[in-house]
Amino acid sequence: MNAELDHVFILCSVDAPEARVLTHLGFKEGSPNTHPGQGTACRRFFFRTSYLELVWVHDRDEAQSEAVRRIGLWERWSGRLQGSCPFGIVLRPSSEAADEQPSFPAWSYRPSYLPPGFSIEVASGVPLAEPAFFWLPFRRSPDQQEQPTAHRLGQTITSVRMGAPIERLSSNAARLAETLGLLAFERCAEYVIELTLDGGILGETSDLRPGLPLRLRW
Repeated sequence: MNAELDHVFILCSVDAPEARVLTHLGFKEGSPNTHPGQGTACRRFFFRTSYLELVWVHDRDEAQSEAVRRIGLWERWSGRLQGSCPFGIVLRPSSEAADEQPSFPAWSYRPSYLPPGFSIEVASGVPLAEPAFFWLPFRRSPDQQEQPTAHRLGQTITSVRMGAPIERLSSNAARLAETLGLLAFERCAEYVIELTLDGGILGETSDLRPGLPLRLRW
């Protein structure tokens, strides 16, 4: 499967006040977004080929509706301080395989905010202790990426590493992401996701915990 990272999301407090620590570091915030019918909203930080999304539930009824609850967003968001993994990994076909489908078991989610005929493939069999995985069977149009990316600390996410209080990643989607080099895993005491920017050429790091379960390398 030819795949690449579309974006990473972290489930946060309502209105994502956690974003302040990123803006203080010099990251330029892009446009926010809402997901009608899904009950979630987000703040976003765009990079050249992918982005970081801080997501929260703003409508509990929508997030717990029959069509949406199967995704697990409500359980992950409401349980993020009690052991549920607060991360999501969204993949897409690489440029040379624009029509490729995911190589992990998935079901098609067709939210109202997508154009007719489009869907998001949601990985099946992923426990709440692991990150949620999604597949976008399409590439975004250029105008969707007209967002600020000239960040002082780095402009491209070049690797993703996740720490979690579990022995190993067990889902098909997670193992595939590891095999493809799109996600590295390490066992640690608490959930944290590490993004390396521009290959970490400057050798600098910043740990944004406890406010945000995120480490940065640049």
